[in-house]
Amino acid sequence: MDEHKENIQVEDVNVKMSNAKEEEKDKPCSRLCPPEESAPQGSPSQSNSDFSHPVYKEIALANGHINRMSKEELRLKLAELKLDTRGVKDVMKKRLKSHYKKQKLMQTAAEGGPTDTYYDYICVVDFEATCEEDNPSDFLHEIIEFPMVLINTHTLEIVDTFQEYVKPEVNPQLSDFCVKLTGITQKMVDEAEPFPAVLQRVVVWLQERELGTKYKYAILTDGAWDMSKFLNIQCRISRIRYPQFAKKWINIRKSYGNFYKVPRTQTKLSTMLEKLGLKYEGRPHSGLDDSCNIARIALRMLQDGCQLRVNERMHAGQLLSVPSSAPMEGAAAPHKPRSRN
Repeated sequence: MDEHKENIQVEDVNVKMSNAKEEEKDKPCSRLCPPEESAPQGSPSQSNSDFSHPVYKEIALANGHINRMSKEELRLKLAELKLDTRGVKDVMKKRLKSHYKKQKLMQTAAEGGPTDTYYDYICVVDFEATCEEDNPSDFLHEIIEFPMVLINTHTLEIVDTFQEYVKPEVNPQLSDFCVKLTGITQKMVDEAEPFPAVLQRVVVWLQERELGTKYKYAILTDGAWDMSKFLNIQCRISRIRYPQFAKKWINIRKSYGNFYKVPRTQTKLSTMLEKLGLKYEGRPHSGLDDSCNIARIALRMLQDGCQLRVNERMHAGQLLSVPSSAPMEGAAAPHKPRSRN
């Protein structure tokens, strides 16, 4: 729900959920395209390489030269290398640095040096939920659209999508504001199934693609709300346990801010797209369209050399940050939803 999420006040079904604000779509192909067998796959130890390797001195020297380049010099160099020349100066600078770093690491990897890859796939999720215009503090937001967009990190493509609407239980009648905001009609949710049944189909979809078993993957969201609030509350309403595969994720707002060195105010979906020289595609506040646009940002960041990694998690119902010094790890293998005791 993008910017609207920032104004949502939520009261946990378990009575303790903060009401404070949290800091805080490329046409997909219809089938999953597996990564090439020869695609480089690093290990956690490789991702946290020893920076005493000589290649990093070469990269540092190149970075110093790039820092002294003007915007026009950056644009000309990117064009010479047949790289994207869109975006503000800092974005172009980061793109050129990352290109050089990637080239040097690929060269040294062939010689047994460090590499910089971990996940095979990244799965973007951006829920739509019931809402009111003023979002009273006692209003329970229920998930009404469950979209997923799958990115292959080796081919740098969107390779598959999932989308289902969900029938709300507590507030089955959608507000006029919610319908207008999301484009989800009363008929759509009336004809949908309750959340546990939809979650079960999500699990099957993930299992069919061998995510968490054959392939390493991570969930990616635009902010912390989707997992820490919407999914957390929905599981309590539906009387099921919070799914293990969704207990840690990549908050792209944090990743974007840290990678491009920009303040939190410049990490809204519309701003990230603009700064990267991209335009929103589709209908804003459609869960699937939002997810696809978030995926486009993630793809651009990967192309610019960002190593997207899990940076948030849920523990005992609480939202926690995952430090960059923590070992790299992906999402758990998906399993059938379990009822609460």
